[in-house]
Amino acid sequence: MAKITTQSPLAPTRFPDLPVIDGVRFATTQAGVRYAGRTDVMLAELIPGTAIAGTFTRSSTRSAAVLDCQEKIGGDASSGAAIIVNSGNANAFTGTNGAKAAKAVVTAVADTLGLPEARVFSSSTGVIGEVLPDTRITAKLAELKEGLAADTIEPAARAIMTTDTFPKGASAQVTVDGQTVKIAGIAKGSGMIAPDMATMLVYIFTDAKIARPALQSLISAHTQNTFNCITVDSDTSTSDTLIACATGASGIDVTGNADFATAMHDVMLDLAHQVIRDGEGATKFVEITVSGAANDADARTHALSIANSPLVKTAIAGEDPNWGRIVMAVGKSGAAADRDLLGISFGNVRVAENGWVHPDYDEADAAAHMKGENIKIGVDIGLGSGTATVWTCDLTHGYIDINADYRS
Repeated sequence: MAKITTQSPLAPTRFPDLPVIDGVRFATTQAGVRYAGRTDVMLAELIPGTAIAGTFTRSSTRSAAVLDCQEKIGGDASSGAAIIVNSGNANAFTGTNGAKAAKAVVTAVADTLGLPEARVFSSSTGVIGEVLPDTRITAKLAELKEGLAADTIEPAARAIMTTDTFPKGASAQVTVDGQTVKIAGIAKGSGMIAPDMATMLVYIFTDAKIARPALQSLISAHTQNTFNCITVDSDTSTSDTLIACATGASGIDVTGNADFATAMHDVMLDLAHQVIRDGEGATKFVEITVSGAANDADARTHALSIANSPLVKTAIAGEDPNWGRIVMAVGKSGAAADRDLLGISFGNVRVAENGWVHPDYDEADAAAHMKGENIKIGVDIGLGSGTATVWTCDLTHGYIDINADYRS
């Protein structure tokens, strides 16, 4: 997993100014999990009463950390809690030895912070098939505890990176009954990204007061049209984890509050888009909207077929408005479609309608749109009212370079 030094051309100019979330503190360290001289462990400590919700990969080969988190996610919130994350090693496909390593880390964190093991959530990301060197992490826990601070979320975002070229953060503030509620989130993800829950590691923190069932319902619903609507390469990770923590430190109850729900959605979508902007080798951010499908599920199927097509993605990389590849991707998706009803557009350029090239189509206009960094593709199936939007990136030689050398 060679460190990537060239930042994505789609990266933001700087890490955003995230608000301090009362009730959570962060610390990071260099544990040498895989490489020396690289910050690779993040610890978050949460106050008693923090509600914790999550969504996880549905992969049949999910990691020891994911399985452990899934067992704990609905537990008693009366005590404090912690999240421990390492990069460099996914501790997946490691059998009983991997489970022992994950438990060793959780147990040591619980002992260090005086918490029940059931309130320690762990994540591991990196190379698959190698047992986590847990002692390298546990040896650093005293240092991590000493370094805990409320204003260190940016280093936390950097510590969880693997092939990411920039740390990812997003935030929102909402006024509820005249008082301010804050949300801040960080994420990692660049490759092995495809919709099947949350397609990366994501940690979201808020000082709002909300019961765990309500928080879980909100996160699960928003995941479907944010993280589950992005794809870099159609590959679902063994380690996908999203954990949302509501410390309640503000004392402001947001249960059922529409503004808070919208703000949480916006933070999640912002993070999801940043993952696509950091897609391995990406030079284009691509939004694909399908309308007129028989139903929303069919629209989603068509959109993902387009987004995951190597032929479509390489055409985008080459700035080629090859609408024939869009037709191909719709036709192969398996969802209902009629060739003679299809409409296609690139940006504001109408390419085809009713199954044929639009009479006013000008390829020069379409090509001009394809030269931009932000590409929009619209497809009208012409059968009903189903709609869906997904986001992807182009497929360049950079993706091959990164993944051919991933373990070196």
